[in-house]
Amino acid sequence: MLSAACQENVTPEKVREQVALGHAVIPANPAHSCLAPGVIGRDFRTKINANIGFSTERSSQHEELGKMNTAISAGADCVMDLSVGPNVASQRKAMLAACSVPFGTVPIYEAFWRAGGSIEKLDAEILMTVIKEQAGQGVDFMTLHAGLLLKHIEPAMKRVMGIVSRGGAILAEWMVTHRQENPLYARWDELMDVCFEHDITVSLGDGLRPGCMADASDEAQFAELAVLGKLVKRCRDRGVQVMVEGPGHVPFNEIQMNMEKEKELCDNAPFYVLGPVVTDIAPGYDHITACIGATAAAYYGASLLCYVTPAEHLCLPTEDDVKKGVVASRIAAHAADAARNLPGARERDLEMSRARANFDWKRQFELSIDGETAKARYEAGRCSGSDESDYCSMCGKEFCAIRASKRIAEKK
Repeated sequence: MLSAACQENVTPEKVREQVALGHAVIPANPAHSCLAPGVIGRDFRTKINANIGFSTERSSQHEELGKMNTAISAGADCVMDLSVGPNVASQRKAMLAACSVPFGTVPIYEAFWRAGGSIEKLDAEILMTVIKEQAGQGVDFMTLHAGLLLKHIEPAMKRVMGIVSRGGAILAEWMVTHRQENPLYARWDELMDVCFEHDITVSLGDGLRPGCMADASDEAQFAELAVLGKLVKRCRDRGVQVMVEGPGHVPFNEIQMNMEKEKELCDNAPFYVLGPVVTDIAPGYDHITACIGATAAAYYGASLLCYVTPAEHLCLPTEDDVKKGVVASRIAAHAADAARNLPGARERDLEMSRARANFDWKRQFELSIDGETAKARYEAGRCSGSDESDYCSMCGKEFCAIRASKRIAEKK
């Protein structure tokens, strides 16, 4: 608890108060031995999650460990392993042994793989076994798509893109095939026992999140959200920490409404959003479209931002994509925290302004969200053979406004 408080420059009492109310969570499985816990909630700094993990088509354990380390070095507050395919348990074990931040998973992925990728062979027992095993390994939080019910599938099929959540699609196809209710919902009390025993934070998955602007804020999305609100209460009643996942692709003008609706239906449970992406036509730049939406989301109610990389909608991200995604999300989070006057949020900006006024390049790089890139840009843009200690190549020595301001101050 003290570790979480120290990161935020708030009192332990404040952290305890918000966690007790269910307005904040500290994902921390006791079996995750190298974890330095952090607190997620509206009264604290907006946090960033980075998704990594190999697919059935490419990457490896070595590559994903590299991505995890890059994400944490770039400032990610949480990491989720979305690996699908063979050897995911050994992959997760290696990651947990090296991961100092809260670590999350989506158990339905591994369960589906264990069923041979067959909807017909997948059953609730396989899923429950996977959840118990992952909990025992030390997973701190799990995405459970328990709010997607059989009755929600028909309205979801009226969409332009249908169901875009990988976990949501697996469960929806299972329900339609077996004509049974979502096994996560049907066996919720059993799940609560596992989560309580291992202090797993439940991340209620948005299996019906919109995958394009045309599908945003529709009947299916909000029907699922209403169920998630009821599951929030059941988690709290059982003493299990819980947060709620949200959209997705949302037009900018609908973000505030989406954040406020979650707060109302889910009683201020921490909101964990993917972006939101605010336009569908920028593949290759979706870390930017998500950054735009994430700033608004964090300002109006989100507590945790799931990063989006330049590879979104195109391919599995590289290590460089991971870094760009984390940095973009950190910019969005900080912009929102500064805009809502979170205590201490603007101090770093003021320090940066003073460093710029004094041409203190070293300090500027130290204060930058990505100082390594800032320094490299500066060095690459310097004029050959010149001394640019008190100006840069943008304006040059004669046209530098800051130099002129200093002269004006001296003449007054």
